[in-house]
Amino acid sequence: MEFKIDTKEKILVVQPQITTLDANLSARFTKEVAELPGLEGRNLILDMELVEKADDTGIKAILTVYHQQYDSGMSCALTGLNSTLTNTIKKADETVYNLAPTMLEAIDLVMMEDLERELMQDED
Repeated sequence: MEFKIDTKEKILVVQPQITTLDANLSARFTKEVAELPGLEGRNLILDMELVEKADDTGIKAILTVYHQQYDSGMSCALTGLNSTLTNTIKKADETVYNLAPTMLEAIDLVMMEDLERELMQDED
């Protein structure tokens, strides 16, 4: 699977170069995003601008990647989703808060969470 990747200091921006995320690609998507070089220790922004459709397994794959980031102590935001995918993700998992309409807002969300984590560590 092809990804357009932009590495920033604390963020890895990943844009899948596909239009449909379905059962055929879901497992590969989850595995390949998790194994991206440079992801460890960075927050993740999934730019889903090119993805027009996703079936149930595709939605599950997106949610899996999202939650894996939080499980590893980092943040994740989704941006570029069309309205159908946004609504489907909201219905599938009410704990997904970082749905940003623009890349700048996605960056702001993950950086704000990163700052919160740093401040919480300083208090300990």
